[in-house]
Order: sequence, then structure tokens, then C-alpha cells
Amino acid sequence: MKTALFVLILLLLATVYPAAAIQAPAGLVVFSGDRSVILHWDPNSETNLAGYNVYRSLTPGGPFAMQNSSLLTTLGYCDLSVGVVDGNTNYYQITAVTTASQESLPSAPVSTIPNVFATTNAFLDYLQQANFDYFWYAANPANGLVPDRMVNSSAPSDCSIAAVGFGLTAIGIGVDHGWITRTQAVARVLTTLSTFANGPQGANSSGLIGYQGWFYHFLDFNTATRSSGSELSSIDTTLLLSGILYARQYFNGSNTDETNIRSLADAIFNGVNWTFMAQGTDQVAMGWQPTTGFSTFGNWVGYDEGMILYLLGLGTATNPLPASAWSYWTSGYTWVTYYGESFVPFPPLFGHEYSHCWIDFRHIADAYMNSQSSSYFENSRRATLAQQAYCIADPLGWVGYSSSVWGLTACDGPTGYEARGAPPALNDDGTIAPTAPGGATAFTPEISVPTLLYFYTHYRTHIWTAYGFRDAFNLNAQWYDTDELGIDQGPIVIMIENYRTQRPWQLFMQSPEIQRGLQQAGFTSLPFVALNIQTAPAQGSFTLAWAASAGTTYNVEYSTNLSSWFAAPNGEVIASGATANWTDNTPLDAQRFYRVFQFASP
Repeated sequence: MKTALFVLILLLLATVYPAAAIQAPAGLVVFSGDRSVILHWDPNSETNLAGYNVYRSLTPGGPFAMQNSSLLTTLGYCDLSVGVVDGNTNYYQITAVTTASQESLPSAPVSTIPNVFATTNAFLDYLQQANFDYFWYAANPANGLVPDRMVNSSAPSDCSIAAVGFGLTAIGIGVDHGWITRTQAVARVLTTLSTFANGPQGANSSGLIGYQGWFYHFLDFNTATRSSGSELSSIDTTLLLSGILYARQYFNGSNTDETNIRSLADAIFNGVNWTFMAQGTDQVAMGWQPTTGFSTFGNWVGYDEGMILYLLGLGTATNPLPASAWSYWTSGYTWVTYYGESFVPFPPLFGHEYSHCWIDFRHIADAYMNSQSSSYFENSRRATLAQQAYCIADPLGWVGYSSSVWGLTACDGPTGYEARGAPPALNDDGTIAPTAPGGATAFTPEISVPTLLYFYTHYRTHIWTAYGFRDAFNLNAQWYDTDELGIDQGPIVIMIENYRTQRPWQLFMQSPEIQRGLQQAGFTSLPFVALNIQTAPAQGSFTLAWAASAGTTYNVEYSTNLSSWFAAPNGEVIASGATANWTDNTPLDAQRFYRVFQFASP
């Protein structure tokens, strides 16, 4: 009798879950934050796969109820229907579904307890991991390509090579945080670099990955060859190269795979023909088409995201740009003052952020920035503060703009994708992009982190997904984007990490290419000053004092471990005489180290 009952159960299970049709998903990962749970899993390999279903239960034994309203075609799901109750454990299982609507057995269950964020770091951990997952789960594991945008469709978008560069950097951050293993990372990076090192190059218009060492802006996600109509992009190639150089510095092991990563990185970087894109001059073209030649948009000049392009072009060991290229680049600068902040403007914030994902500009300056008693890091900080002030003033009267709702950059919007920015206002139609404050976190953590948390807390149900924030939203039009973009998620992950640990900066700045480029461009170190400390135990504070030059600007930084340094709140001091000082009211039992540097190299 027992045997017959067991056979009957097996038959029933086989009817509900035809095991031969498709395997249960594996590799299920779950993590949670305040009122949301994120799930990811490894892809099924069956050719008849149609998608996945997610099931949830409040008890380990079920019953499990399906959560998704339509079949999932990506490897992630964000459960936004959970409540925040301490001790309320949520259990999840995933099934795979065939094109014939046959459903697999459920995956092994996983569980998590969503809770309010106990600390700011808990929120940043959740935010970074979600945005990192875009690069890990959305990428093509067969070639390492990263999609330009995440679309809930069986047909992925084209690959953006800039997103690949951001993703290569995010992978190292993922290892540091324990989201993936170093072994997993090595395999993915080796696959990615092999794709670009071995992809066919030539002047034809199809079937190629690039030409003259440069790569096409968009590549077919599966074939890794030029997407129809795409240009050979100098800036997107540079962002890819930046991620490749970071990977070379990160994977410094002596084993065969990590040695091969470094060899491939060198081959790709040294294979770029900078003379070709500069046409033998000191001016780099924006792009090249196999049918029409060099871009009619002209050359990179003035202040924008192209800064890293010139610095790597100056620093390459093969056919470098002439030193005069930096003078050409800075010849397009202007110096303005908006909302009390003086800086070189570029309205969309991405132009102030992309180069800084890899280059640490905090304590160096070129001739132009020295002449203005500033640095490029300080320039981006001021531009960010000015943009927040613009949104607080809200001169165009858009709904929602405030100290907590700001962030204008290139993004989708109700009328399409545009470069939005301010000040001065550029295509400002009320559209806000989370990547703008996210990518500015290293400059302005005091306003960026609260803004990101505000976005999450107030608009989570519209813009938070298994891959982090969606690209943009517009409260005036009650419009919320449906896509996440690789060039959004990357700066969020990287610049938060640069704020928290500075490790991406520390690794990239070890590259001889960037050091040569900075030297060729005339960058010099900003000097640190000798400090005296005057304690006031009764007041629970102490004061830093130093010899100064009247009118000179100084910046105070602090550290708790002598490894990661942070700008002190209100740490900018303009000396009014022969001495300057700054007071810290932090409790004296808190361990802090301080240093002060001055703008304008003597």
C-alpha cells in the first residue's frame, strides 16, 4: 500500500512538474533591504526555455504563491510587496518554464528577512550590490558583453562597450564585497578580454568588432560584432579601456589565468591607434564610420567626459598623443559662477563623473586648475552643489524639485533620451536620474547619499528593481522609466566605492599609463601643510592650526584608519592671514587622523 501511494505521488509530481522537460533553476541568491527583496539565479541552458516564475511563502513548508504577474525573461526579480516586520522570514523558490508552458520542479528554497536599514552603510551595501548585479546577471556569459539597457524581453539590447568598461571595474568591487568569488570573477574577465582581444578588426562595415584598435560603440550582444549603424567611438572605447586597465591592476595573481588577464589587457590597450583617431594632430575625433569616415560632430575639446580620453592618449606607450593635446583640450574651458559656486561648467552631471570613476583628482591639478585655485575633484564637487541649488530654486517650476529631488544628466525621459543638465539649464523638462547623485557620491556624500535614500524610500515601487535604480523618473509628468542602463549602474557602484574605500582609485592610479598621461598634461601634486593641534577638553573639541597664505584655499580631510580619507564636513578654509585654523567638535574619544592640503601648487 505504501509503495503504491509513493508511486502515485511520483506520478502526480511528474504531471505537475515534468522533470524531463526542463531543469529547476540553480544558483539562487537572495538579499533584502527595507521593504524589498532581490532574487537572482543562474540561467537555464535549455533551448526551449521561455522564462521563470517566482514563488513566495511565509513558512518553509509552503504553501508557495506565485509573485510575478507575467513570465520573467531576465535572471532577477525584486519583491516589493513585502512588509517590514522584524522576524518575518520570507521563503522563495524559482521554477523554469518551457515554450510549451511546462514548468520545472521548484528550486531549492532560500529565505531572507527584510528590515529597515540599520545604518547608512547597510543602505549603501544594498544599493551597490543591486546595481552590481546588472553587470553580473545581465551580461552574456559566453562573451562577457554587457547590454546597453535591461529590457524585460527575450531579445536583449545591443552591448554598450562603455558599460563593459564600467562592468569590469564593478566585478573587482563585487569580489571585494564577497558578492562573487575571485574565481568567478577571473573566469568572466578572461572571457570578456578574450572577446575584445580576438575579435576581428577591419575597415568593412559589418562582421567586425572594431578598426585600428578602436571598438564600435554598440555590438551585437551575441556575435560581438558591429551593430548596424554604430560608430567607432573614441570615448566609449576609452571607458572600456579604463575598465580593462583596472582589471589588469586588480588581478595581480601569479596563476595562469590572472597572468593571461594582464597580457590580454596590455595587448588591447597597446593596440589602439591614437594617431588614427587624431588624424596625426593633437585633436581626437569623436568617432569614425566605415562608410562616411570621421564624425561630423568634430573633436573632443573643452570640459566633459572626454578628459580621461586625452589623459590615456597622452600616457600610452604606443603612438601617444602629443603633449600639446592637453592645451587644445583645455582651450575650450570657461569659468563661471552659479549659485555661489565657481567652476568649469558642463550641465549634465555625467561629464563631471565618468573620468573620476577611475582617476583620483583630489590632490593633483593642471595649470588651468592651479590658476583657479581648484582641482578637477573640487570642480565636480562645486558643479554638483550648484545643480542641487538649481533644483532647490526650481526656476522652471517642475513638480518635486527640492534638496532631496535633484539629479540632471543624460537619460531617458517622457520625450526620449536627451542630455539634460543644469546649471545652466539644458533640456530640463523635470526628469531626474538617480545615476546623477549616485555618480557624485564621492564628491558630495553629504547630499548624494540622503538623496539616493529619499529616492528609494519614496519612489521605490516605481524605480527600484533587481538591478538597482531604473534610469529616470519625472514627477511633473508622472512618468517612470522601465529600463536600467549599464552606463547608469556603473558610476553608482564605482563612485560609492570610491567614497567608501577609495580602492578603485588606488588601483587605477597605479597604472603607468595614467601616471605618464598626467605628467604629460602637466599635473602637479597639491601640497600638504604641517599642522599644530590645540585641544580644548572642556569643550570636547580641538583645533587644527597651520601657517597659511592669505587668500589661499585649504581643504581638511580625515581618516579613521590612515587608508581611506574623506573630506571633512565644512572642511574648506580660505585663509584670511598668515595662519588658518579649523575646529572639530567630534568627541575626543573618537579616533580620527587629519591632514590639510592647499589648492594651487606653489
